Amino acid sequence: MSAGRNADVRELQIPLQHRSPSLAALSLAQRPWPSDPEAGFLPQHGGFWDHFIATPEPKYCCEACRLVLCNPRQTECGHRFCETCISEQLSKPNPVCPADMEPLFKDKIFRDVCCHREIMALRVYCRSEKNGCKEQMSLHQVMDHLNVCPYFEVPCPLGKCKEKMMRKDIPEHLSWKCKHRETTCEFCMHKMAMTELQKHKETVCPSFPVACPNHCTFPSILRSELTSHQHECPKAHVTCSFIRFGCNFKGLNQDMRDHESSFASEHLRLMATRNTTLEAKMEDVKGELLERYKVLPGLSSRLSETESQYEEMRENNRQLEQKLTTMQNLMSSHSEKLLEMELELRSLRTIREEVETLRGTVESIRSRVASLEGGRGGAIPATHTLGSLETQLSRQDDMLSVHEIRLADMDLRFQVLETASFNGTLIWKIRDYKRRKQEAVASKTLSLYSQPFYTGYFGYKMCARVYLNGDGMGKGTHLSLFFVVMRGEYDALLLWPFKQKVTLMLMDQGPARKHLGDAFKPDPNSSSFRRPTAEMNIASGCPLFVAQTVLENGTYIKDDTIFIKVTVDTSDLPDP
Repeated sequence: MSAGRNADVRELQIPLQHRSPSLAALSLAQRPWPSDPEAGFLPQHGGFWDHFIATPEPKYCCEACRLVLCNPRQTECGHRFCETCISEQLSKPNPVCPADMEPLFKDKIFRDVCCHREIMALRVYCRSEKNGCKEQMSLHQVMDHLNVCPYFEVPCPLGKCKEKMMRKDIPEHLSWKCKHRETTCEFCMHKMAMTELQKHKETVCPSFPVACPNHCTFPSILRSELTSHQHECPKAHVTCSFIRFGCNFKGLNQDMRDHESSFASEHLRLMATRNTTLEAKMEDVKGELLERYKVLPGLSSRLSETESQYEEMRENNRQLEQKLTTMQNLMSSHSEKLLEMELELRSLRTIREEVETLRGTVESIRSRVASLEGGRGGAIPATHTLGSLETQLSRQDDMLSVHEIRLADMDLRFQVLETASFNGTLIWKIRDYKRRKQEAVASKTLSLYSQPFYTGYFGYKMCARVYLNGDGMGKGTHLSLFFVVMRGEYDALLLWPFKQKVTLMLMDQGPARKHLGDAFKPDPNSSSFRRPTAEMNIASGCPLFVAQTVLENGTYIKDDTIFIKVTVDTSDLPDP
């Protein structure tokens, strides 16, 4: 199989006179790449603007934008476009291919997986070449390189800074240039952003020297000591410490000592009055407590009664649970006995039916014996006639078996002819996908062959072959699909080698109808497309036709069934 799978050769339908302009000649400043690699590896519109080491071949260029293809799509006429370019063409009324003006149909445009893989392997310069990077890599490695490239322009990692710099200049920027770099307050040694330092000093720094708000004789005070200073500041406004006893004096801290010495007797009188009021309230509280103590013995007895009632209820509940368990066990034993009786009744019914059958058999035997006894005189001729009839019956059975074998063979041929297609198109319905897939995984049935189909009533005979669990490079990860040329009855009248374009397609059963397809033109030097000498040639196709994750997570499987379509171009076939 390996020789046949490499035989697919995609047709090159991009005219050489339509070669794209040299992409290497474009300056890096003209290329619309985002400065953040995570913002998107693919261009927002059109193809790739990268500086390719070697000028890309015309077959890798879009027919619309003339850039290197991005997510290539192939039309029915064989031309390739970027995904965004073909979408733009299809949005126009009556869309046509700009290369040959053939009409475009959305359902006949498919993703060109092979071309995409080849493009992603092309070598390019780093997108930071203008900044001095000399690295070279394949296109699919660009994202990985940009994430570590020292010349790639990135924003300041602190987030608040809007400046951009090359990745290699980040340490210098964070050390000397960034306005949001980390710095240390020289008063409290607290770390913070440079932009917050001045506000920190003016508002919250505990070691920053500040002036007394009361404008006292102290020149400066640490902010953390300002609260304790307010209690000692001679210019601070305070109230008398006996305010809770009724003194309403308010003044400066330096006048409070004179007030306390001159109003000492008044403060003692206020305290005595408050003490008398508190003693009266305490007597009232004692009376209330005594009344409550009197009620406590009654509450204690009621609590004891409630506890005893609760214990009685618990005992009753335990006894009820025991009775319930006993009843359940009794019912279970009765259920078992009922089941045994029902089984005995069923066996009795069966025996009765057998007895009735035996009785009927005995009666029929009795009647036959009676009839044989009545006709005993002509037994010898009857025996001779019975032997000849048995001989004739045996001959008829042999002839019937021969006819049944011929009929089965004709029925098989009729089924093949009934399902065969003679227009070069095969629609293959594969049922029981999950079971067949498991058989392929277990190596019971690795591949399946479709029914034959033809390019005409006297044309090429072909079929498809599928590996549900993949083959070769796709084993275990992909569905592998191949095309097979078979030996036909009219091969002597046909042109060899086989040269017709072949399209393989997995049908989407959902409303979007996003069929997955691939197409190739046969290699005339491959043995897969020469005139068959055996029943069929070596298969040729796509080992990596579709990933199993895409197949099983999309709408390509419905009712455990998939549909595969194979189309052979018959437009230029001569009559045999």
